[in-house]
Amino acid sequence: MGNEELFKEIDLIQGCIKRMASNSFLVKGWALSVFAGVTAITKGENLNDIVLLTCTTLVPFVCFWILDAYFLQTERRFRLMYSDRLKKREQNDYSNLYDLNPNKYNVDSICKVMWSITLRVFYGIPFIICIIVLLHKIIEECPCICH
Repeated sequence: MGNEELFKEIDLIQGCIKRMASNSFLVKGWALSVFAGVTAITKGENLNDIVLLTCTTLVPFVCFWILDAYFLQTERRFRLMYSDRLKKREQNDYSNLYDLNPNKYNVDSICKVMWSITLRVFYGIPFIICIIVLLHKIIEECPCICH
């Protein structure tokens, strides 16, 4: 087995890791764009606008959060694959050469990844802000709730 083939396999795995990180970055950009765009378009003058704002912001935002967690989970799997392949190749084990299926590497579930510190801060803060604004507008529009 030549070194060129082994380096090519490692390059392929590194490319997958880079793609997952890039996808995660793009998802974060889209999530912020949707959040900012819908917030700017909706004036929030009455309760109906606020409900519309919350639904059109929170639903896609949660979908982006889940998608970002999926990409981060897949990136973690490829990182495990990378480490595993380096150890195997050092031991002259050439099994599974060019097998790029990351699903056999166990990492945290998508739910756990969603609540990792970076995703929790990035997606959680705008999510909580939307909920607070919605609750504030509901209380403001319906004085019967407080009195």
